Amino acid sequence: MFLEIVRFSPRLSQWDECDARYSQWSFQPIVLWAGGCATKAHMYDVAYQKCIHPTCAATVAVADTSFTCPRCGGLLDVAYEWDRVPVPSSLRHFETKWSDRHHPLNFSGVWRFRELFPFAPEEKIVTIGEGQTLCQPADAVARYVGLNPGRLWLQYEGMNPSGSFKDNGMCAAFTHARLIGATRAACASTGNTSASLAIYCAATQRMRGIIFIGSGKISYGKLSQALEHGVRTIQIQGDFDDALRRVREVSRQLGLYLVNSINPFRLEGQKTIMLRVLEALRWELPDWVVVAGGNLGNVSSFAKAFQELYELGLIPHKPRLAVIHSTGADTFYQLYEKRGLRWQQGQYDRGAIDVYYQELDAAGRKPSTLASAIEIQRPVNWPKALRALEWCQGVVRAVPDADILDAKAQIGAGGLGCEPASAASVAGLRQLVREGLISKNERVVCVLTGHVLKDPDETVAYHTTDRAIFDAKLGRHGIRRVAFANHAVVVPNDLAAIIQAIEQDAEDATMPNRTDSGPWPRHP
Repeated sequence: MFLEIVRFSPRLSQWDECDARYSQWSFQPIVLWAGGCATKAHMYDVAYQKCIHPTCAATVAVADTSFTCPRCGGLLDVAYEWDRVPVPSSLRHFETKWSDRHHPLNFSGVWRFRELFPFAPEEKIVTIGEGQTLCQPADAVARYVGLNPGRLWLQYEGMNPSGSFKDNGMCAAFTHARLIGATRAACASTGNTSASLAIYCAATQRMRGIIFIGSGKISYGKLSQALEHGVRTIQIQGDFDDALRRVREVSRQLGLYLVNSINPFRLEGQKTIMLRVLEALRWELPDWVVVAGGNLGNVSSFAKAFQELYELGLIPHKPRLAVIHSTGADTFYQLYEKRGLRWQQGQYDRGAIDVYYQELDAAGRKPSTLASAIEIQRPVNWPKALRALEWCQGVVRAVPDADILDAKAQIGAGGLGCEPASAASVAGLRQLVREGLISKNERVVCVLTGHVLKDPDETVAYHTTDRAIFDAKLGRHGIRRVAFANHAVVVPNDLAAIIQAIEQDAEDATMPNRTDSGPWPRHP
């Protein structure tokens, strides 16, 4: 089957037509490739990698996979010669792609925005239909956090193929990997990155995947995805930070393509989460975007998206950003809010980070949180996150696991099921409203990063009537009681007792939410 693709050539400022062959894409991976098409210029001619530090600003070719600055060792951005790119005059330009969903790149919720991250020609792009996500108002959750009706929106990334936001970045990373001819990819993971890498390896059959996980540091829901999709799983003694250090060493030695968020091409794909938010809000800006913080790739990519849109004249100003950590893994909160670390145009105090890490090591402190996706103590993207908060007037907060789980229950009661780390955004928003930093009438978007089935054990433990299950999962993290448990009702095998339980449920539904629940059975 052939599809005629009309592709814009930024260098020649003209439209080129070519034939590209693609697979039947309904429920199938789509990998476009050139079918004898010769073009005079390629979109990726305008892209390069650039050190994020203004005093360095070294540039690196698109094909480089070290993902670190050769001059200063800093992180890299993907940068573009925007004066050579035909940027749309309005974000409403992207609405024209809604009616062209039979084109696989326009169907993708990532690649339909490809004009805003033009690092690869269309025939090299890899997609499996990622980005079909929701951004919807959530008045029930708004009441819980203290916002007025119509002021809270939840961006739900759990509808991606692997069940988390990681697919936005993974399709971009796989596209870059294909561009340079990589055959093996690797990552360290708390679960979601490994699941995403695994599904893209399996669906495209283009690369062999290798994942590094810490001992006992991944939920079975996420681990099952990696195992099911066939990637090689390496479990090491240690946590995510240990696994990331090792996978970077191994990738350098064996020439593996690294897909963790130190890879700037992955973050280019994650920019589109914010583009879909704007799309859902009819291109109006929220006042705040609130997101959980782990390795700090999301806040880095979100801010880059807004900064680029602002510099291109596509938005009049930038929304504010809030990063939310668990108190059990709150390095960035401690550095930013407690020790005053700031980006300062790249002139941040690196010594302050070194001192803090030395204190952690001396005390033997390791990250510990039920929100396993953000159980990271040494986030690799902290310099980009510092820059993000400067660009977008950001703040950082840390919330206890009990608040995260209660927020998760309220999100679920409102109709969207998310994993614990996702709910940190809502728990943090509630805290910011109580502080008065966010007013009741500001429009806020909370990003829910992963599906509820990513970690079902914690959900069951939260709602259980079995004390042993509760203590085994939640009690060991210091949680003794929860606020919104939906206990199963234990009844005998008797018709009258069953009917009584159902009628009691109808009566309970007319009452306010129960609070201060404990893990013990309710009997009719």
